Amino acid sequence: MGGRLRAWPRTLTGHRLRSRLQPSTGRPIPAALLVLLGCLPGLAALLALVLCASGVERTVAAGGQGAVVVRQAASHQAPRPDIVPRTAWLDEDTRHAQPPPRYDDGVVAVFVHHTDSPNGYDCADAPRIIRYLYAGQTGSRHWDDIGYNFLVDRCGTIYEGRAGGVDRAVTGAHTQGFNHRTTGIAALGTFTAGVAVPKAMTEAIAALAAWKLGLSDTDPRAKVRLTSSNSLSRYASGSTATLPALAGHDDGYMTSCPGAALTARLPEIRQLAAHLQGRNTVVAQRP
Repeated sequence: MGGRLRAWPRTLTGHRLRSRLQPSTGRPIPAALLVLLGCLPGLAALLALVLCASGVERTVAAGGQGAVVVRQAASHQAPRPDIVPRTAWLDEDTRHAQPPPRYDDGVVAVFVHHTDSPNGYDCADAPRIIRYLYAGQTGSRHWDDIGYNFLVDRCGTIYEGRAGGVDRAVTGAHTQGFNHRTTGIAALGTFTAGVAVPKAMTEAIAALAAWKLGLSDTDPRAKVRLTSSNSLSRYASGSTATLPALAGHDDGYMTSCPGAALTARLPEIRQLAAHLQGRNTVVAQRP
């Protein structure tokens, strides 16, 4: 992705960054993203939010169209990793009033994202970066909360994102058409081709995915059937897509997120997540 943010300003301007989607119709939908930028201060600072987060939708109700997978008693569970709560990054000055969280009946897939933001941050500064992402999504984009369910920094620290409880199936706003019965994990940084992805980050993503998918006994290496709820995804609304249980954002939406470098690490992340669930080498496909 071009035009990445090079420095994080301390405050947001009042200017709004507008984007417009022009989808085709009738078959699996490619969507073209037109980002309209001017020379006004603060617009470049929000470009990162639009480029990756453009493939999301506002959640409308709990229990909407989602994965066509029968939940089973979990037999392959992984331990819950340490997760830093929202209170560590969301202060009263930034917090927006928001409606109650919405929930699905389980999580059967994970979508991995990158935030398309600078990589050279101090990990102690991650809470401020997440707060900035939240301010952009709830401010200029008018969402009710940050879209990602979780965020992971380059040191492997996992942060709670969207409100509702880390152990619950919170309906996110991270992948257009596939926000139900999934969870969104965002890697803080930009991971295009040739960029090193920190080992601590990939291990944390694997641990988090192993735990969340283990709650529904979903093998991270398997394929799951998900029903698209929005024709702005790669799939027409109501159609069934067979996608990786641990997928990249680009599996469900026309985007380069989570970047070629992180995408290349997904097979390794799947294997590690399966190992953490105590699985053998046989991949059990979900019905």
